[in-house]
Amino acid sequence: MNISVIQIGNSKGIRLGKSLLEKYNIKDDVELILENEYIILKPTSSPRKGWDKAFKKMHEKGDDKPLMADIFADENLEEWS
Repeated sequence: MNISVIQIGNSKGIRLGKSLLEKYNIKDDVELILENEYIILKPTSSPRKGWDKAFKKMHEKGDDKPLMADIFADENLEEWS
């Protein structure tokens, strides 16, 4: 696939079509890898993106309570001392 290099201010860049962006799930930025005289664009992933907002919402709703007690009733902590 050939694409044109275009002028962007004082720099130059490439433009990726909508179908490529959707196919490779490219959102806001990509990782640029220089390898063996090739330029590789790799979509960045942010698996924990938005967790801060989700945790805040859970806290506001009271959904952030532990599912299990931290200490079990029959636990003997002396053996760990």
